[in-house]
Amino acid sequence: MLLKDSLWCLILDQYQESHEARSKEGAEVSGNLPTSVILVGHSMGGFVARAAVVHPHLRKSAVETILTLSSPHRSPPVALQPSLGHFFSKVNEEWKKGYEMQITHAGHFVSSPKLSNVVVVSVAGGVHDYQVRSKLASLDGIVPPTHGFMIGSSGMKNVWLSMEHQAILWCNQLVVQISHTLLSLINPKTGHPFSSTQERLLVFTKMLQSGIPQSLKWLRHAQPSWASRDVPIKDTRGATESQIQDSFSCPPFVHWTDDGLEKDLYIQSTSVTVLAMDGRRRWLDIKKLGSNGRGHFIFVTNLAPCSGVRLHLWPEKGTLSSDDKTSASKRIVEVTSKMVHIPSGPAPRQIEPGSQTEQAPPSALLQLSPEEMHGFRFLTISVAPRPTVSGRPPPAASMAVGQFFNPEEGKRIFSPGMLLCSSYVQEELYLKEDHPLMLNLSFSISLGLLPVTLSLRTAGCGIKSSTGDAEQSIFVSIAGLCKLRCFPPVALAWDSISGLHVIPNIYSETITVDSSPTMWDSGQESEKTTVLLLVDSHCSYEIGVSISVIAAASRFCLLYAPQIVGLMIALIIFALMRQAHAWELESSMPSILTAVELNLRMPLPFILLAVLPIFVSLVLSLLTTQRLPPVTSFLFVSIVCYLMATGFLIVLILSSQLLLYAAAITHIFIKKRWQAWEDNFCIAFLHQILDFSSIFYSLKVMQILRGNPNLVVAFVTIPLVCFVHPALGLIVLLLAHGFHCHTALCSFWAASFRNHAQRKEFHDHRTKGNPSLLSKMQSSDAFDPLPLVDENSPNSAKTFSDSQLEIFNNRHGILILHFLAMLMFVPSLVAWLQRFGMGQSFPWFIDAALCVGVILHGLCGSRPEDIDSLSFSIPGTRGREVGLSLVYLLAGYYTFLHALASAPYRAFYAMAAIGAIFFTSRIIDRRNRERGDVNLRNSRRHFHRH
Repeated sequence: MLLKDSLWCLILDQYQESHEARSKEGAEVSGNLPTSVILVGHSMGGFVARAAVVHPHLRKSAVETILTLSSPHRSPPVALQPSLGHFFSKVNEEWKKGYEMQITHAGHFVSSPKLSNVVVVSVAGGVHDYQVRSKLASLDGIVPPTHGFMIGSSGMKNVWLSMEHQAILWCNQLVVQISHTLLSLINPKTGHPFSSTQERLLVFTKMLQSGIPQSLKWLRHAQPSWASRDVPIKDTRGATESQIQDSFSCPPFVHWTDDGLEKDLYIQSTSVTVLAMDGRRRWLDIKKLGSNGRGHFIFVTNLAPCSGVRLHLWPEKGTLSSDDKTSASKRIVEVTSKMVHIPSGPAPRQIEPGSQTEQAPPSALLQLSPEEMHGFRFLTISVAPRPTVSGRPPPAASMAVGQFFNPEEGKRIFSPGMLLCSSYVQEELYLKEDHPLMLNLSFSISLGLLPVTLSLRTAGCGIKSSTGDAEQSIFVSIAGLCKLRCFPPVALAWDSISGLHVIPNIYSETITVDSSPTMWDSGQESEKTTVLLLVDSHCSYEIGVSISVIAAASRFCLLYAPQIVGLMIALIIFALMRQAHAWELESSMPSILTAVELNLRMPLPFILLAVLPIFVSLVLSLLTTQRLPPVTSFLFVSIVCYLMATGFLIVLILSSQLLLYAAAITHIFIKKRWQAWEDNFCIAFLHQILDFSSIFYSLKVMQILRGNPNLVVAFVTIPLVCFVHPALGLIVLLLAHGFHCHTALCSFWAASFRNHAQRKEFHDHRTKGNPSLLSKMQSSDAFDPLPLVDENSPNSAKTFSDSQLEIFNNRHGILILHFLAMLMFVPSLVAWLQRFGMGQSFPWFIDAALCVGVILHGLCGSRPEDIDSLSFSIPGTRGREVGLSLVYLLAGYYTFLHALASAPYRAFYAMAAIGAIFFTSRIIDRRNRERGDVNLRNSRRHFHRH
């Protein structure tokens, strides 16, 4: 880390050395030396850049601008490793403190914040980046809005594309835009980056943000006022129209010749259409056309603002004297530069020069509210004449459509019930001609959770097919004519987390946004998605909306995989709690699969172990983040994650159980065949070899090791965990669990087969009239040393097979728990193997320490008898005892809550705590035994079936 911190300091030193070398050679040296380096980081490189800024050994002000590409800032993409989660939390806490004012206890100002000059901009890849989602790339709560922001590549000016994790490095549109942005950060007067934080952030805002969210009032509270482009319109102070200058005026050098009013057009309808660059000016009466609630105006075009089309607001119009004209022109306001660019679809086909088969797609959008047009009477749309083209391809087809409309007429709200029903029956909307040009589709459930398939089909455009007699019948394609008259629809999807996503030329598309709703720290606004459809009012459309089930399922698993993994661990801990509780009640210990099924039963187990933790997480979310996530969606998603985790866990249990049962039965079969073939010469020879090798096992050291298998496992696993990699130590622990499960299961099957044979023999003697039983066969098999016991008696002692089955059930549950723990270190193990031989280092201390606790749990709590050592009486409850089941319950709740908070790595804290408790109780129990103070109740108490 220190080497990385010194890297940019060395870069700054290179400037100093170059400066001194030129001075010695007599070369002219001018300007000040740079004092900071701009860092651009991709993926984890962006987070490492932020970590370096708060490193105590970093030179002050060495880094003041950071640009990250698809970098996780809030938490790791796969939050499974404890050390990585701890590292993220520590760095983010340092950044939060870095922007806080330094104030003494008396309230006096000490110094400015440590990071007051640091600007951070995060660029997210969007919906196609499956590794780092936009939620993880967000800077909310880490960097204040005055010092940085997050923007998705799909909403970035001149980019408009969502891209996967690696493509963000080489995508030409993004590389060009980022390069221009970095160059714009340089102050031309000094040759160094702007020193002011606001100036640098304003450059990022101007160069990266498209302006569409501000224009459509989507960022009303998200951006600081000085960075917003949605500023009030100012009156001008020029004498003529070409000299009018305001916040949205065109540059002074863009000037059109005024040919008089005879070329002006006076629009009488609420909609205006421009199909050619005719050099005319359209007049729209705001008071007349904006009546009946249609006070909003929208304008879409593919004409270039300023050079192709210009829009002005006029207080009045008529024949004025020179003095009146000068006075009126002072109040004329140009709003052309308020127009924002949108990505344009493919250009229309032109079969012949000058011909047009399709309407051109729009590339710019302008919206004016009644407040912005207040005090003005007319709105003019001036179109430049088509340039003369000689010897060149014909210019692209031009289009422009404007409309006064009522936003309420274009609103469509899709409730959760409607969306869920659309997965079976498609929701249909019909737009008649002269409909609002902008259709507002509001989805109550985020499209990041339930992507929708949106389809548009042109139903008509006011043109009917004409037919004559049979010989002169002309069949006209309505669809072809409508494409000639109406521009291709455009969809603008907006989400408060992922930002803007624009889909040009949309006819059938699955719309999804890169949002993560219903998270612990999500706000109410994250539950909704807004989709604006820009559709030509001259055409009628049939719109279909339906939920894409496949896209929703894949998106759900992608977004909530950390929660599902954490809940699987919580569920297996709750199942171990059920087993421990049965042992404490002197009942038969159920299998781990039965324990999971018992925890799903209604009402009490399900409410206690599923519903109650979710409500507790809601309360904690309100207390820690000071805001409550969407309750309905949060409950729904959490319950679905709980059920999915249960399903995955059951599949895992069944698969492992099938594998272990198959191995045990195969072992028993081979063992019996071995006994049948041991008279064979070859088998006898192999038997002699095995007997000879048994001399090795008779050594004193081997006897000690065979008598203490847990000691062997500890000697192997703990060094691997502490000095090599935690996953390797956990793999060895799993092998030990698997061996003990196999041994117990083999003993169970052998005893069961023998008991079955003895019952059959007893039945045969009874049926032959022989009341006496033959002496029982002395078994050479060490699996079943106990005699046959009548299991039908309610007070009979448990058989050896039942005891072995309980041992298997307990070991199997711990095996599944530690298998999930090992899987959480698999990504780290893969990375470790990839850099093997490139310089090794010890595992992080926190990973090693927690995994040692997991190993202690596997070694000290692997037998059912170990449960009794944790029983203790509660004072004041008349001797009522609690034991391991309470420990498992608390650990399960802790894991459950952090799983809902997308921090499944904290399950290791719970597992390590259980291991430490087991280890401590084992030491205390051994000391008590050495003192002779053995509590007889801690012996095996439930040999009786109930």
